[in-house]
Amino acid sequence: MDCNLQSNYKLSKTEKKFLRKQIQARHTLLRHEGIETVSYATQSLVVANGGLGNGVSRNQLLPVLEKCGLVDALLMPPNKPYSFVRYKTAEESKKAYVTLNGKEIVDDLGQKIILYLNFVDKAQWKELGPQALPPGLIVIEEIISSEDEEMLLKSVNWTEDTDNQNFQKSLKHRRVKHFGYEFHYENNNIDKDKPLPGGLPDICDSILEKWLKEGYVKHKPDQLTINQYEPGHGIPAHIDTHSAFEDEIVSLSLGSEIVMDFKHPDGVTVPVMLPRRSLLVLTGESRYLWTHGITPRKFDTVQASEGHKSGIITSDVGDLTLSKRGIRTSFTFRKVRQTPCNCSYPLVCDSQRKESPPSFPESDKEASQLEQEYVHRVYEEIAGHFSSTRHTPWPHIVEFLKALPSGSVVADIGCGNGKYLGINKDLYMIGCDRSQNLVDICRERQFQAFVCDALTVPVRSGSCDACISVAVIHHFATAERRVAALQELVRLLRPGGKALIYVWAMEQEYKKQKSKYLRGNRISQGKKEEIISDTSMQGLLVEHMPDPGNQDSASSVPSIIDFQETGCNSRKAANSQLPVHINRTSFHSQDVLVPWHLKGNPCKDKPVEPFGPAGCHDSSPVFHRFYHVFCEGELEAACQALSNVSILQSYYDQGNWCVILQKV
Repeated sequence: MDCNLQSNYKLSKTEKKFLRKQIQARHTLLRHEGIETVSYATQSLVVANGGLGNGVSRNQLLPVLEKCGLVDALLMPPNKPYSFVRYKTAEESKKAYVTLNGKEIVDDLGQKIILYLNFVDKAQWKELGPQALPPGLIVIEEIISSEDEEMLLKSVNWTEDTDNQNFQKSLKHRRVKHFGYEFHYENNNIDKDKPLPGGLPDICDSILEKWLKEGYVKHKPDQLTINQYEPGHGIPAHIDTHSAFEDEIVSLSLGSEIVMDFKHPDGVTVPVMLPRRSLLVLTGESRYLWTHGITPRKFDTVQASEGHKSGIITSDVGDLTLSKRGIRTSFTFRKVRQTPCNCSYPLVCDSQRKESPPSFPESDKEASQLEQEYVHRVYEEIAGHFSSTRHTPWPHIVEFLKALPSGSVVADIGCGNGKYLGINKDLYMIGCDRSQNLVDICRERQFQAFVCDALTVPVRSGSCDACISVAVIHHFATAERRVAALQELVRLLRPGGKALIYVWAMEQEYKKQKSKYLRGNRISQGKKEEIISDTSMQGLLVEHMPDPGNQDSASSVPSIIDFQETGCNSRKAANSQLPVHINRTSFHSQDVLVPWHLKGNPCKDKPVEPFGPAGCHDSSPVFHRFYHVFCEGELEAACQALSNVSILQSYYDQGNWCVILQKV
């Protein structure tokens, strides 16, 4: 509907609703992306909800736009829920504005999406910088013939007796076979003392000999893992343990193409296309320093032109579209290492680090005991000191709470000292926490709070309009318990209710947004940039977070990551083999113990820094809290494991991964 025509007649209820949503979409684009719309007709339009990040491909959107005129360009930025279209004339653009505004289209998954169009003077978005493949990584296309591919796929018998030692059925979202040695996913390692009978399949011999002869691989592998992935599933970002395998790791992709994400510890992410029948070879830095993983999703952003098959997904917004995933089978070959690793990356090398290798709970009982010792007991001990560092609310969380309708019932699960319970006086908020001492502090402040475990909240199902969970889920020691905690949040919500969740991020620097947790770390510097990932949004019209403001200044809002965690006395915690994290450094393990120095130490008269004075030798008590820090995409994947939720928004906020989900 043309804005100039709106005053000529009375708007219907439906038209008023549409106009309100169109205005909200325009406001959202300006607020989060800096996209300014104009009220007069131009050749260019921004199409809200019509983007790659919203599940709309170029092949779906372009024919719809071309019905209104000759499209000069369609620009689709990666991972964004909007696109830009430029018509040959302003008249054609105006026709699209009138005709397509509010148009409902159906994506490849059968979900309905409503488009909202606004005029712009020019297309603008935050561009990705130039990227190169991680050093040591190569992709060889068409490494085998289609006949060999068919032969290899048919050779894998997924229906054989599940008691066979080469069969692994414990993985939830994919089928797996191991040959030579079993690959243990809990620590990305193998047991060198327990080889599997039979070695590698004979069918692989001729292929491996050819690769050796042609120089694609230097070591003949003695370990093979075959994975079969259903569309929509992936693998968490990880590095294969240094001490377990030689430098070279190679993976053959069969059946379907996939985009694999490679991440440097400083936060740089490089998406790499692995075509069908291609070979990925990891050596050197790409093998030892960069994590690699596959983000769980139904579609990948790929090059639209036929000329780009493998390698980096470029930022050419005029040549990007979506590719629907199919069933993919990977053959990953490794050579078991017989001597300690002496790579050039000692900080992330388990052979060269002095601490013992991490130990992980092997059962729910062990996980519960770990949490009791390194979470519950610690918070009871440090409650008063912890509370004294928790006084400034986070802007994004405040915005979420203030956007809720007056009278909403809101539960803060893991409320700590209750700093969010009094943010919006128009809400009825209740809090709960595992720590009796923290709940007592809430009550002293006249807040409604009670003691309970986040896995079993004694509140009636469907009774809450919203929930928040800030820095809680990462304290659970297994993936199953983390998903159970998310499910408990959803249980509390009424249909349509929303939950906001924050967890610590493995990536403490992400696309130039540097966590204040790394302040003082001079390895990498970058300017502030807010990153919002809307890959699972059904639309832009949801509660969004405000801009973070001047978070690079010394007076800015503190990070959720604790102020009082210092590097002082960061020794191995008693009775645990989990690594103790070193303050102000990037995380090198997802499961760590983080030291907390109790107030009243000999360093207190020295100049105070946000994370405690460096180099201080402290004789006061040091407590260690267990954390599972989340890799990019891991929180979304955990939420997608729930059957009755929709992810409205996911984003990175100063060293934390954050999700807003809705119960459906």
